[in-house]
Amino acid sequence: MVPRHAAILRRYRLVLGVFIAALVLSGLTAFPLLYELELLARFLGIAPDAAPASLGGLQFWIATVRDGLRDVHAHHPWLAYGTDWLAFAHLIIALFFIGPWREPVANAWVLKVGLCACAAVILLAMICGPIRGIPFYWRLIDSSFGVIGALPLLYCLKLTAKLRT
Repeated sequence: MVPRHAAILRRYRLVLGVFIAALVLSGLTAFPLLYELELLARFLGIAPDAAPASLGGLQFWIATVRDGLRDVHAHHPWLAYGTDWLAFAHLIIALFFIGPWREPVANAWVLKVGLCACAAVILLAMICGPIRGIPFYWRLIDSSFGVIGALPLLYCLKLTAKLRT
């Protein structure tokens, strides 16, 4: 391999490796949601027994989600199985990016599918969010994952074009 290509491949693999690690991390964090919400509520200064209606802004939303998760875990624990599948999906999607990590040029199509998924994150947040009563600012946070995820994929596609030459 030409030294120039070796340097490009190192950068490509570093960036895509970080992307894969982020997918794995986001998948793993989807398992302990109630525990994470309890930690976040404490971090934001929300008392364990605070009623969401007594709070405003982000504190209101975090307390609302926390209380909803508490109710689900207490009365309908099987609903959490849906987020277990969400976590599983993130882990499986991460596996698909191993192909491009190993063979960038031959598997550039996976990066393009990933970009489509990043765009679909925004669509899902903006279409389903209002239906589910998700505040607009939270839909923007959710959408940011699609935007942020697209950046390394676009960069890797640019590097793939250089590797073709």
